[in-house]
Amino acid sequence: MKRRAFFKAAGGGVAASALAAPAIAQSMPEFRWRLAASWPKSLDTLYGACDYLAKRMAEITDNKFQIRAFAAGEIVPGLQVLDAVQNNTVEMGHTAGYYYWGKDPSFTFTTALPFGLNSRQAEAWRMHAGGAELLNELFAQYNCYGIAMGNTGAQMGGWFRNEIKTVDDLKGLKFRIGGFAGTTVSKLGVVPQQIAAGDIYPALEKGTLDATEWIGPYDDEKLGFVKIAKNYYYPGWWEGSATGHLLINLEQWNKLPKHYQAALFAATGEAGLWMTAKYDAVNPPAMKRLIAAGAKVRPFSRPIMEASYKAATEVYNEISAANPRFKKLLASMTDFRNDSYLWWQMAEMSFDSFQARMRPRT
Repeated sequence: MKRRAFFKAAGGGVAASALAAPAIAQSMPEFRWRLAASWPKSLDTLYGACDYLAKRMAEITDNKFQIRAFAAGEIVPGLQVLDAVQNNTVEMGHTAGYYYWGKDPSFTFTTALPFGLNSRQAEAWRMHAGGAELLNELFAQYNCYGIAMGNTGAQMGGWFRNEIKTVDDLKGLKFRIGGFAGTTVSKLGVVPQQIAAGDIYPALEKGTLDATEWIGPYDDEKLGFVKIAKNYYYPGWWEGSATGHLLINLEQWNKLPKHYQAALFAATGEAGLWMTAKYDAVNPPAMKRLIAAGAKVRPFSRPIMEASYKAATEVYNEISAANPRFKKLLASMTDFRNDSYLWWQMAEMSFDSFQARMRPRT
């Protein structure tokens, strides 16, 4: 009797295992997604974050979720990533949302608002002050779900053939500048141009551009701007930080099992941290090399900065009067920024200022 009972119990265990195996397999389905990036492969920090994301997703999911990254132009041009994701030409893309401000000026808040937030403030606003929810209300209008992925930190003001000493020196200047910031500099007489990374150098070389900005020393060195325009200005007040976003087709996102959504959140956050940390590590030595190559590093004058701030405020007021979403985002971000600086000016800024003064001069 005991022998029969044993085999009966064993048989039940085998049956249970047979039932459990398919359930486990079904919980780990395989996905093969394509990612279209707005960046050429030569920009190994921006594009490198996409490769990093693909690697981590494969590791986290035991290779069940495979992402293949494509550089700008391999599937779609760099400035058409949103459209490709929206139309499900690709499942996902990594881009700067402010490239698409022509569809809705509110897209500038996804990347960088002139005189907006620094990188840590931007992260805090999205994660703890409702920013991410507000931005995804916008992305949903374009059939996308967005997850922030990386920040460049504060950017440089760009490369100019001639010195820019006064506001009048800006008039008529053909300036490659990313996204929404062109609306602000146009009030100062600048002729803004939005050109993808790979097309900037030829335009500068041919004289189609008088000046260009991109990100900062490391990427700017790779793009070779110092060979043509020697005057390197700072700060890039239109990008006190610049956030990249991983855009996912909304229908594809909703199809993902919850644990894959969680894995994608984790991998995207890690890839973004990798990108930001790399910029902080590689920009200082790149700046030294650029100076050795002839770059003349210059600050924008206080009158230029103040005129730019005034122009930006005028633009925000004009757009807010006609665009409720922009107005709502502006109120959310500026209220957060103003309160944040009450703290920053006491702790972060005073500490950094002292440290910079004490740095050995080499």
